[in-house]
Amino acid sequence: MITLKNPQQAAKMREAGHLLEEVLTAVCAAVEPSVTTRHLDQLAERLIRKAGAKPSFLGYQGFPASLCTSVDNVVVHGIPNDHPLREGSLIGLDCGLVLDGWQADMARTVAVGAIAPEARRLMEVTEQCFFEALAVCRAGNRLGDIGHAVQAYAEAQGFSVVRDLCGHGIGRAMHEDPEVSNFGEPGHGMRLRAGMTLAIEPMINAGGYAVHMDGWDVTTQDGSLSAHYENTVLITAEEPEILTMRTMRARG
Repeated sequence: MITLKNPQQAAKMREAGHLLEEVLTAVCAAVEPSVTTRHLDQLAERLIRKAGAKPSFLGYQGFPASLCTSVDNVVVHGIPNDHPLREGSLIGLDCGLVLDGWQADMARTVAVGAIAPEARRLMEVTEQCFFEALAVCRAGNRLGDIGHAVQAYAEAQGFSVVRDLCGHGIGRAMHEDPEVSNFGEPGHGMRLRAGMTLAIEPMINAGGYAVHMDGWDVTTQDGSLSAHYENTVLITAEEPEILTMRTMRARG
């Protein structure tokens, strides 16, 4: 069932989203060679609880951490551990929190020290995929327009879109209807309506789109690098609002 948020509910989600942005910004800043992903997870949980919120991921369907830490060919859902990060790696950091009963969800991919130019380009393309999707997040457009925007941009850059995973609605629950695919046909699917809140999250691979699922870890089947970028978005009658960003990045 789709839940449309009224202005008061959207304001609560905005508050949660802005807090999550602060938390994940601090976690991203702590990424460097030799740091462990367990340390990053502990930092995220500490900041979330200090602000009076709760981690959404911890205990969700048995997930053992507050932060997903997905390194190199891990697409999503990497479990934090005690292995030090290595120079040249990419790490996807995905985090969620609940504040006053309302959820926020976002992800960023971060370079560990100096990285190869192609890895840098993968990160940049993945981020831009989100903004390509955001440009069609208008009431009256359709879910297929979002997926098509991500797919068209990623594939034009020589990358591939993970098809076995998707974004989702979000509100009082972390995962609500509808599913938000990162591929699709324009003009198809459910019509977007003002008050919908969506977690839009391109997951882009440097190689093929096929993935392997082993427990929580989702990895690229061909061992290629993967990147992940996510924000919680509010559909309005006019411009969409990114609830997990205080200032919208200029579109490139």
